Amino acid sequence: MATLSGGHMAVDFASGSVPALLPFFTLKFDLSYTATAVLMLAVLVSSSLVQPFFGLWSDRRGAMWLLPGGVALAGLATGLAASAPTYPLVAGLVFVAGIGIAAYHPEGAKFAAFASGRKRASGMSYFNIGGNTGYALGPIVVTPLVLWLGLGGGTLAMVPVLVMATVLLRSLSALRGVAPAAGGARRAADGRDDVRAMTLLTIVIAFRSVAWFGLLTFVPLWVVANGGTEGEGGRELSLMLVSGAIGTLVLGPVADRVGLRRTLVVTQAALPFLIVVFVAVGGAVGTFALMLVGLSCVGTFGVTMVLSQLYLPRHVGMASGLSIGLAMGLGGIAAVLLGVVADIIDLETALYLAAAAPAIGCVFSIFLPRPHTVGAPHAEPAAPAIV
Repeated sequence: MATLSGGHMAVDFASGSVPALLPFFTLKFDLSYTATAVLMLAVLVSSSLVQPFFGLWSDRRGAMWLLPGGVALAGLATGLAASAPTYPLVAGLVFVAGIGIAAYHPEGAKFAAFASGRKRASGMSYFNIGGNTGYALGPIVVTPLVLWLGLGGGTLAMVPVLVMATVLLRSLSALRGVAPAAGGARRAADGRDDVRAMTLLTIVIAFRSVAWFGLLTFVPLWVVANGGTEGEGGRELSLMLVSGAIGTLVLGPVADRVGLRRTLVVTQAALPFLIVVFVAVGGAVGTFALMLVGLSCVGTFGVTMVLSQLYLPRHVGMASGLSIGLAMGLGGIAAVLLGVVADIIDLETALYLAAAAPAIGCVFSIFLPRPHTVGAPHAEPAAPAIV
């Protein structure tokens, strides 16, 4: 599990570096809010919308090479994008980086489920803490490097990602031992896929990600628009992401104890209020509210991933691709519309619209059914709380 979490950290470090680079791309190419959001869309389309296809490939054929290959492609393309001389080339390279991100997640999440054992939410949280930590480290590392070295510092930041790809390549034989025996795999497939429930969950995740990717894109720009510097904007973004990583550790065990659905409903209900406080109040109170946004939003990534695997027990890789990829990608596309609103009206209005999205998602989360099966893709499965 440590190697899988480390790979997740590396690939999401590359992913988290993109929003950290956006203010610098905006300055370099004199971009509008919409053009800035398009860069976020480019990486989201490739990293999110194609994930179910990698998940289907993983379920049908197995594709362990996607683990080191995905990390390597994400790091290489992001590093090249940081130093690219034109806006179209930046957009193309972050799109390619997204393909690497998409390649890693379904296979990594499937093997994390194999290794999680009895406490599915806690195990998946451990896998996700790597990704969330990596995403949080993106702006923490990249922002000061770019301020110091220019955009070439973003290229330098990708060296550890390529090192982790090499580690994963050397660890493939050991990871094969994590897969369940044939009997365990058959028992995992005994459950029935619940497409209706997965559709509801996809809607919940999509609305959550409208707010999340809207904030990822516009928090640094909101800080700058209110008189702050690019460095201060990166700091606010980093605090939100670090809090999200902490939330992953906190909410996974909570969900195992009090229930996956209950945890999801409560956190989604809190998000609109917290986002409004960040925008309307600002200052230290706003920063604290933004940190709670990170905790509530990112902390439930593992919860929704486990629910998706329980709703689609016959297609664990596909479930991971849908919950991490497609649903979040749909929300990310919608977040681009927030950029249009920011250009036509103002950025404050766009952020208030971002706050409304999880409120709608919360309504759908109330209707999520109890999974028909609680079996894990493991030889000795046991059920997490799913109330």
